[in-house]
Amino acid sequence: MNAEFGNLVLEQLRGIRREIADFRREIRTDPGHLRPPVSSMERHLANLGGDVALVHRRLDRIERRLELTDAPA
Repeated sequence: MNAEFGNLVLEQLRGIRREIADFRREIRTDPGHLRPPVSSMERHLANLGGDVALVHRRLDRIERRLELTDAPA
């Protein structure tokens, strides 16, 4: 039973190794398929930056209205 289990595990590991090798080969030959997801991530990060700036402005306004800061109104 242990030998059968060991063979099964080795077979699965070999399959995983083949898939990783195929993936690496695909990335090396055609990295273009990575452009759309990277571009999408860049857009999301830019949007997050805008959201953070908006929250920062609103927090500054709240602090001024509650007179919690020394900044001029």
